[in-house]
Amino acid sequence: MAESFKYQGQKGQGGELHQTAGNGHPAMTTAQGCPIHDDQNSLKAGQRGPTVLEDHVLREKIFHFDHERIPERVVHARGFGAHGYFETYESLSDITSADIFQRKGEKTPVFTRFSTVAGNKGSPDLARDVRGFAVKFYTQQGNWDLVGNNIPVFFIQDAIKFPDLIHSAKQEPDRGFPQAQTAHDNFWDFTSLSPESTHMLMWAMSDRAIPRSFRFMEGFGVHTFKFINAEGEMKYVKFHWKPKQGLQSVVWNEALKINGADPDFHRRDMWNALQAGDFPEWELGVQVFDQDFADNFEFDVLDATKLIPEEQVPVKIVGKMVLNNVVDNFFAETEQVAFCTQNIVPGIDFTNDPLLQGRNFSYLDTQLKRLGSTNFTQLPINAPKCPMRHFQQDGHMAMQNPKGRANYEPNSWDADENNPRACPETGYQSHAEPMEGSKTRYRSETFADHYSQARQFYISQTETEQKHMRDAFAFELSKVERLAIRERVVSHLLNVDKTLAESVAQELGFLEMPEPAEAAMPTRQDLPVSDALSILKNAPNTFKGRKLGILVSDGIDADMLSNVIDSLMAEGAMFELVAPKVGGVTCSKGKHIAAHQKVDGGPSVLYDAVLLLLSEDGATSLSMKPEAKDFVSDAHAHQKFVGYTANAMPLIKAAGLGDAMDDGWLDIESIKPDAFIKQLRDIRFWARG
Repeated sequence: MAESFKYQGQKGQGGELHQTAGNGHPAMTTAQGCPIHDDQNSLKAGQRGPTVLEDHVLREKIFHFDHERIPERVVHARGFGAHGYFETYESLSDITSADIFQRKGEKTPVFTRFSTVAGNKGSPDLARDVRGFAVKFYTQQGNWDLVGNNIPVFFIQDAIKFPDLIHSAKQEPDRGFPQAQTAHDNFWDFTSLSPESTHMLMWAMSDRAIPRSFRFMEGFGVHTFKFINAEGEMKYVKFHWKPKQGLQSVVWNEALKINGADPDFHRRDMWNALQAGDFPEWELGVQVFDQDFADNFEFDVLDATKLIPEEQVPVKIVGKMVLNNVVDNFFAETEQVAFCTQNIVPGIDFTNDPLLQGRNFSYLDTQLKRLGSTNFTQLPINAPKCPMRHFQQDGHMAMQNPKGRANYEPNSWDADENNPRACPETGYQSHAEPMEGSKTRYRSETFADHYSQARQFYISQTETEQKHMRDAFAFELSKVERLAIRERVVSHLLNVDKTLAESVAQELGFLEMPEPAEAAMPTRQDLPVSDALSILKNAPNTFKGRKLGILVSDGIDADMLSNVIDSLMAEGAMFELVAPKVGGVTCSKGKHIAAHQKVDGGPSVLYDAVLLLLSEDGATSLSMKPEAKDFVSDAHAHQKFVGYTANAMPLIKAAGLGDAMDDGWLDIESIKPDAFIKQLRDIRFWARG
């Protein structure tokens, strides 16, 4: 629970009353000067009830936060969107009356926007960050916005803390940096003072925060929602997007170099895939459970810092989304699209999750500030594709006003399509959930376990992934100037995993270990490993949709190149030829072959694997170029598979790797192209360490 402060009045020299907090700090007030009793919890109806509309402290705080910047989004500023469709696999009429889930095989138009959270519009794509994953379904009963992330949990439990979280993650206000990164004092100061953030920090320091592509990441609705069927029966539901292309991330050193080589790497990857007809697909899965499960689950299903392991509630696949079309205009569509968590349809309802309740409260303000008018719903990208009938009128840039005389209701004018009425039979109805309790600012005790699922996530990773997490914590905290903040973070990690905490402390050069942070509840040791939480345990087993970088030179074996390309095409993979000059090379048959990249503009970090297809003279010449040696040494350092022929040895030796070649180095003359491509399905040779 939040610390309670007592407020004491003191008269200033001018006779004004100065409010002070009992801990010596000045009292926090609203912008109207009203002292704030509790800045940690929104006002709720009952300890686990919904947020009440009269919470003027929450309203003012988020209202001001939503209007801080124009015209860029405050968060999720850097995004990329695409059109597509959602296809329903089977009717779910037994658990929801949502029209989109009633008819097998029906296709519903969608628009999906991927984004980073903390960076500004001009920030690089490969920042370590959460990725937004927002989908707008244009259903026959209105727009449904599933506004999620690529991580299933979040940093905070109550929306009243969202402005503080984002303020801490954004660039520091006195200096305007760092940009698009959280490796600074403010972020870690806030999270180290917010134990509820620990689980999300584990995800943010994992490979989930540096995905290889938008196409290769999961999406989650984060919150618990409700399904309501035609009989009014309720089930709880959590939403999952599962990429049919499989999961894949990069390593940190690789991310840094990609940001330098191509800051638009994720955008370009998605654009090129769509233009090439390699349409990415995700299957939508749902975890559906009843009140009895919710009451007996180890954690509170309304707590957005918690997930439900798939081993406990399996994910039922109910449909797929296919993105198959780029936008016509980035600004008109990707920039002006307005997602709102409150946009739901009959058959779907909200829960009392205090983070979700606050998001519902906030988003309209955000869109009004960004897009300048309440009529943002009339922009083509935001307008429903089903009929709209209401009495809302005028306003800035109104493009559609109701026709006819009546602009109010009730009215006694004749019935027609421009004189609508509420429809009790099919109109949206909220689930009739009983409510009772005192109005109070309170954090439910059922939200108090901050470390157990963080531990479960860590032990569910492979050793490779755990090492990446340890390195990420050490890197981020090495940028934090204040020792006390670094120590607080490690004190929380001691409640997660002692080996993790000690490793981070050792990398930071601690002279002595701090004590474990005081925990509201002890860390559970009985939560089992959940393989679904690991990327590497769910390897894609395909090179489809991936890209091979082929380093070529004059005199290359034309037949070998042709065979490799044929094998790639059969796999559904892509390739680029990287040459000393972008004009290309002349092959062994005297034919000119155009290149896609010049060697210093096409580093190996841009590819999932590389192939050194060189003549001996070409390899000797390239061995004098530092960027060619980097092409080879970076691929090796990033645990990528490296194909080669004997002719490439002068370059390999020049890169200092002649004695370092391992089973991840594949002699394509020995194993042949088809077997080479099959080996690439493993994506990385992690045994290289």
